[in-house]
Amino acid sequence: MKKLTFNYDNSMINDDEIRFLSEKIEKEIINMKKAIENDYMDDRASLNLLRDNVSISKIKELINEKKSLNPEYLILVGIGGSNLGTIAVQESIYGKLHNQKSEDIKILYADTVDSNLINDIIKIIEPVLKKGKKIIINGVSKSGGTTETIANFEILIELLKKYEVDYQKYVVVTSDKGSKFWNLALKNDFKVLEIPKKVGGRFSVFSAVGLFPLGMIGLDIEELIEGAGFSLDKCLNPDIFENPAALSSVIIYNHFNKNINIHDTFVFDVNLESFGKWYRQLMGESIGKRYNNDKKEVYNGMTPTVSIGSTDLHSMAQLYLGGPYDKITTFIKIDNNNSEVLIPNYKEYSELVENIQNRPLEEVMNAIYFGVKKAFEKANRPFMEIILADKSEFSIGQLLQFKMIEMMFLGHLMNVNPFDQPNVEDYKIETKKVLLS
Repeated sequence: MKKLTFNYDNSMINDDEIRFLSEKIEKEIINMKKAIENDYMDDRASLNLLRDNVSISKIKELINEKKSLNPEYLILVGIGGSNLGTIAVQESIYGKLHNQKSEDIKILYADTVDSNLINDIIKIIEPVLKKGKKIIINGVSKSGGTTETIANFEILIELLKKYEVDYQKYVVVTSDKGSKFWNLALKNDFKVLEIPKKVGGRFSVFSAVGLFPLGMIGLDIEELIEGAGFSLDKCLNPDIFENPAALSSVIIYNHFNKNINIHDTFVFDVNLESFGKWYRQLMGESIGKRYNNDKKEVYNGMTPTVSIGSTDLHSMAQLYLGGPYDKITTFIKIDNNNSEVLIPNYKEYSELVENIQNRPLEEVMNAIYFGVKKAFEKANRPFMEIILADKSEFSIGQLLQFKMIEMMFLGHLMNVNPFDQPNVEDYKIETKKVLLS
């Protein structure tokens, strides 16, 4: 079994501080278990996604149907929770250069309404369509009215219609059932996939939001779900010292109460950067709240940041080791990265850097990683550590489910609602006012 390992020896939070919050954690575990029993009726509804065999079967059927069209590209049109989880899983497993390496279906992400980005996507896919090859457009919007998503969707549909008479069969819409986007899809004979109403965007990666596009590009979604399920069982363990999500949340919460207001996810694999960005949304939207659950104005939150090892050691390490004591760090490392690159044995280069000739790059990275941990330890900088066995679907499934449950615990400890995002609507309201003027 490829188990995730969690280490908190250098968290600077002792077992008594952790134990003090165990009763609170146990109460939330009871709530989570009740939510699973109540299906999709609770705000913790995402916990039900892994056992929703009816939805998973529908997703698989649609994947097979659309794959039979032999598309060269899948374009995911969505923003925030509608695409960050998919990007995180895709890059973690396939890498940032998937499209350059893949002989199978490639994927492009149309998220922001940056005309340069959308123009570049058009420049990539229009020649494909001109050659008579196929693309699939997957529009994803939970609300069904996200400005950026609908704008980009319209542009790409218009392009598709120029080259496909029966363009409808190359379009899939993922949204809340009954949303305006859902209804438009039915009216236009697009295939639809449902996001359960109680499942928020940042918790939706194991719904059709993530499973459909990931399955389309060849990832094993059953393994992803299995890994997440394994993690779910561990994270519902009432023994706080055997529960990695509970431990992590309690440690973050204790540091928060000691005026630590930044949580840095420091990944030692460049392909985990988008996982860090997914987690950035998860933390930012879940606990960044003006009001707590008692309607008291609290302006709660921590600032989530992402660092890449070893790249950011040459841009941020000075701040992390010599700057203010305002950060808690979570290091994430892969135990087996499935590839080996050997440094040549050129004697003249040993005069530049000693003891790296004829050694695997992974060995050098490991030395850097352990050096960083030792430097953090000596500088009294608190950190936790997550080690993944590999970059398989099972391992990445574990990681994402662990972090989503961690955030539910953290919201409970902070007495804020981790499932809403009322202030995100502020910019949307003002944007629509401008567009109407």
